[in-house]
Amino acid sequence: MYILVVGGGKVGYYLTKTLVNEGHEILLIEKNAQKVSIWRDRFGSVVLQGDGCEVTTLDQAGAGRADVVIAVTGDDEDNLVICQVAKQRFHVRKTIARVNNPKNEDIFRRLGVDVTVSQTNVIRALIEQTIPDRPLVHLLTLRHNGMEIVETTVSEDSLVVGQPLADINLPPNVVLSAILRGGEMIIPNGSSVLWAGDEVIAVAERASEAPLRRLLAGS
Repeated sequence: MYILVVGGGKVGYYLTKTLVNEGHEILLIEKNAQKVSIWRDRFGSVVLQGDGCEVTTLDQAGAGRADVVIAVTGDDEDNLVICQVAKQRFHVRKTIARVNNPKNEDIFRRLGVDVTVSQTNVIRALIEQTIPDRPLVHLLTLRHNGMEIVETTVSEDSLVVGQPLADINLPPNVVLSAILRGGEMIIPNGSSVLWAGDEVIAVAERASEAPLRRLLAGS
């Protein structure tokens, strides 16, 4: 497998080291000449100096035959451009991007990046696993004042269990956007029924979070 790693920081260095040790064909692209000199002393000819955002650099790196392009620079815009150029110009099958700002993950996916890795969201997920009884999780703060995207799980003792949404008196300024059940995402409508264990994603005004939590999580 031929893999291009773009970005010679600590993430790129250790990723390249690991992949080389596993026997993959690797090329690390880094535009900083000093870093390139250091990494060439350690990796040899598998390091190329250049800007991974530029078509000429990716062409020189043989992106046309790459199986995977991994963009791990410290700049989200650069990582997005690298993946888009790899996909659209060189038809690389798989692109992976480091996302430094977790708010950018959705736009990366919408613009065709196959896999995104956000260290912030990974750590957040680990924290949530250690606090399983946390009733309401903030996913995103919207630009509109006081609005949030939140996630919660319907508890067994919630009064909404078995009720269609049309019959549920939701708090003001709350919209249920999705129901996750058994690995399936359901876009709800008035006839959708909530069951214990359903994960619900909602857009809610901050003032409505407490009554929403009491309604769905039964607390």
